Amino acid sequence: MTQKLIEATRALLSSLDSTLLRPFLDEWPAGTAQAVVPASLPVLTWLPQVQRDAEPFAAELVSEICRAAPSMSWQQTYRAAVDEHFLRNYGWCELAGLKGPLPSTRVAAGWLLLGPQTTYPSHRHEAEEIYLPLVGVASWLQGDGLWRERSPGELIHHRPHEPHAMRTRAAPLLALYLWRSADLDQQARLDPPARI
Repeated sequence: MTQKLIEATRALLSSLDSTLLRPFLDEWPAGTAQAVVPASLPVLTWLPQVQRDAEPFAAELVSEICRAAPSMSWQQTYRAAVDEHFLRNYGWCELAGLKGPLPSTRVAAGWLLLGPQTTYPSHRHEAEEIYLPLVGVASWLQGDGLWRERSPGELIHHRPHEPHAMRTRAAPLLALYLWRSADLDQQARLDPPARI
């Protein structure tokens, strides 16, 4: 199942034929999938709705993600610095990278899942990052401080150390993420809350 998920992810990214994606795909890891210790999170309760709402361009990949979800290792990054609502509605799962089933030291890939009415606070990291929303319309905030609504299929690029945030409305968000860095072992860090 994991190999099929790896192939479906790579195939979708390649089909977009984007110059933004090319450096990530050039460093895409080759190799055989390794076992991971499964871990679940409360946010996975949104997967049936995510699968039902999948856009045609991503339907096959979303179906594979939902099918594989119980055998994957779902994680959270900021347990001490966020509220309970966020923790119930947030999680990520690595496919490629230091912890995922496809080992890589230069490129990480996986999925972010956010439940409805959830704000992922402003944060940053050294890694260059691309998001590809697969399911759900959400608003994204980048360095200029303007919220912009992004639809499934739009590529969202974050430069190293660029602050960014996301917020959902009535529907959950499932997005494919890519990180590229010589140090994949880094942690994202939350920005201090903005003062009004």
